[in-house]
Amino acid sequence: MIDLISTFVQPLEKSGFRYLITGSVASIAYAQPRLTNDIDLIVEISRMQVPLLCKIFPEEQFYLPPADVITAECIRTQRGHLNIIHLESMLKADVYISGNDPLHHWALARPVRIQMSEIHVSFAPPEYVILRKMEFFQEGGSEKHLRDIANIIDSTSSEIDFTFLREQITQRHLSSTWDRVQATKPNS
Repeated sequence: MIDLISTFVQPLEKSGFRYLITGSVASIAYAQPRLTNDIDLIVEISRMQVPLLCKIFPEEQFYLPPADVITAECIRTQRGHLNIIHLESMLKADVYISGNDPLHHWALARPVRIQMSEIHVSFAPPEYVILRKMEFFQEGGSEKHLRDIANIIDSTSSEIDFTFLREQITQRHLSSTWDRVQATKPNS
């Protein structure tokens, strides 16, 4: 996990990008260790910041889509996405551009700062990670999302705003997935 942080997050942190770590790495930080060779990031990036992004992930060391492709992803209002791959290690970052997604903006306003190795980094709040993992479970059916969610709830329940979480579950039509999570919880 530290390699993923130093490879992808440290350059974003040093360059002043607003970002959040989410996905498996956030699950590991909040709950239980497990293997992963990629990192999911939400990044707030404008068209004006594309050259800076290209500079901090130079093509000699990283695969990064061409600047015009990144710019096109920045213009998208929903689901802007790109991959960054470190060529030597083949570690990968899935970068989700914040766009107009209200949940991204909610999370970006509430970063959870955690010290990892030499730097403090920004994680998405546990409610965000839970909601997105529920959506990914509905899309793909992978049981690992349910286990991650149950472990996050078990480890961080005192920090979770369950009122907000339940409202979002209802709005996003995730109630059946929430029922599955409850059946998966380690302390059930």
